[in-house]
Amino acid sequence: MIAARIGPEVLPPAFFPVSLNLAGRKCVVIGAADDPEAVEKEEALREVGADVVWIKDYAALRDEDVSDAYFVIATPQEEPLAARLRALADEHKFLLCAIDQPKYGFVAMAAIVKSGRARIAISTGGVAPRVGKKLRAALQDTLDETFARFLECFANQRRRARATLAESAQRRAALIAAADGFEVEISLRYPDWFNDELRRLGPTVLDEP
Repeated sequence: MIAARIGPEVLPPAFFPVSLNLAGRKCVVIGAADDPEAVEKEEALREVGADVVWIKDYAALRDEDVSDAYFVIATPQEEPLAARLRALADEHKFLLCAIDQPKYGFVAMAAIVKSGRARIAISTGGVAPRVGKKLRAALQDTLDETFARFLECFANQRRRARATLAESAQRRAALIAAADGFEVEISLRYPDWFNDELRRLGPTVLDEP
């Protein structure tokens, strides 16, 4: 069965998580020089080796500025701009992320937590980016330098197991044992309006028209 085409006015049920190899590819950031979101995205793209073009005055944007791009990120909360970029993305087949305007983009940016070798991507499917940022901040505080050091020590355990244990089953058992004792605790608090909604709806939360 062929799924019906989802147009820009309809949000998908979820975004498919994926990582992109952007090394050497043209990526365009559209956003003001003093926009923290644009600054963050420009730095993140350069970190992974992308060929970044930063257009700081979106009013001066030309179609040819993005027509040969692989990935475009627009941070201004301007619906006419997002709609124009969506039309260009459909025509020229580049990936598009319109920050906080998910109905226009193909890409929902994940909030990234970094600690040593670890990278954890958090996505709310574009519908609640501020929630994603709070999750990132909480995880970033928890996954501190001690966690990064733990990963390095675990990597040493892995190398040692490979060097000293001939059987793969023995190596696997040794690594499982090395992870014993590592535990994660998670606690969430919700805003009052949501708690009131849960009390109103009772044990089952239903979608309302």
